[in-house]
Amino acid sequence: MDAIAAISTGNQIAAIGVLRLSGDGAFAIADGVFVPADGRPLSAHPRRTMVYGALKNREGETIDQALAVTFAAGHSYTGEDSVEFHCHGSPVVLAEGLGALFAAGARQALGGEFTKRAFLSGNMDLTQAEAVIDLIEAETPQAARNAVEQLGGALRRQIDEVYDGLLEITSRFYAVVDYPDEDIEDLQRPELESALRAAEHTLSSLLATARRGQILKNGVPTAIIGRPNAGKSSLLNALVGYDRAIVTDVPGTTRDTVEEKVLCGGVLLRLIDTAGLRETGDAVERLGVERTRAALASAELVLLVIDGSQALTDEDREALRIVREAHKPCIVVFSKADLGIAQPHQVLEGDGGRMISAVHVSSVTGEGITVLEDTVAAVYPAGGGAMGSILTNPRQTEAVERALTAVRGAREALTGGMTPDAVLTDAEAALGALGELSGRTAREDMVERIFSRFCVGK
Repeated sequence: MDAIAAISTGNQIAAIGVLRLSGDGAFAIADGVFVPADGRPLSAHPRRTMVYGALKNREGETIDQALAVTFAAGHSYTGEDSVEFHCHGSPVVLAEGLGALFAAGARQALGGEFTKRAFLSGNMDLTQAEAVIDLIEAETPQAARNAVEQLGGALRRQIDEVYDGLLEITSRFYAVVDYPDEDIEDLQRPELESALRAAEHTLSSLLATARRGQILKNGVPTAIIGRPNAGKSSLLNALVGYDRAIVTDVPGTTRDTVEEKVLCGGVLLRLIDTAGLRETGDAVERLGVERTRAALASAELVLLVIDGSQALTDEDREALRIVREAHKPCIVVFSKADLGIAQPHQVLEGDGGRMISAVHVSSVTGEGITVLEDTVAAVYPAGGGAMGSILTNPRQTEAVERALTAVRGAREALTGGMTPDAVLTDAEAALGALGELSGRTAREDMVERIFSRFCVGK
């Protein structure tokens, strides 16, 4: 393929910046822009060895003292001849170096084109390619660990095990049909049923991880609900660690929803601070209350904030009723613990039957925040699939769902006494779905859609 080049690090000032070059003629292009200090061409140096020298611009002027390393086809990220230049992280130096590579014969790499070439060369399958972008975008340690395990092939190995098992029974069936004179052992019902059961078990286990995968990748939409001046914005600020929302003693200060992400108990929460729930004649505040109800409807977790230093009010009871009727997991947060506790947890008895737990916190002193984090972690425990075997995007989930449906159809056909060809039709449908998942039967439009998510330089 033609040579492509891009800046693989950001466009901000940094200690180190990396230029990446890959494709046909990469070594010749690199020789035209980089002069090693020992005078020998870069291409004459051993592969996978850092070489010190001068990086030149398109006019041949030295723009940086840098390091360069070459990778031979079959031993690089893309599977092609590749070169990386490690420069000082000046955006000007990187731009000048990239311009020199273009002048020497390379073209600008498209978003995700390096990883796409790695897929096309067989260096990785689609699950590993998707793991690359998941790793880049990871916002929690757990999400990063799952991505790096998938990059190492953890998910691919499970898929391949099911794929190879189904391929074995389908290929043997057709071999017996097409070559009746050959001494090929026919498929026996117990063997076929065992293969289908094993496939169903693995696919069911994978599919069960999809919800956790979405939480790992996107976080939990969490609405902070309560009456005006209950301490909602103060709680948001305490969790994010800075004054994200305006806090005053005036009820109704928050008129619109304020959103922020925070790691709480190892769980990524997409916090939505909302306007206070109450009846109001103020048109602007009323719109805020309507948005509060919309946030509650879309949330997967609710933090119901009640001023714990005061007696329960009618507005608190109304907020409790609204949250209870929403049928959402809810943690009741009694705020302002530094002002004293006017009401124990038992105040919720008979009113909060659907509440998960209740904690006392102080957004001023930090008291109870750790308890809140532990409560969130208990609601969304870390279990539910080994790292690397967690489905993290709708494409993966949909493909596994189709494969599982087809496998179950094959088992039903088998137990229903249908002919082997009916069983094999569903088995082949499962193979097709699994092939799309890993890329064995990937269509060009699907590949383009997947790699369009990537940044330039990766």
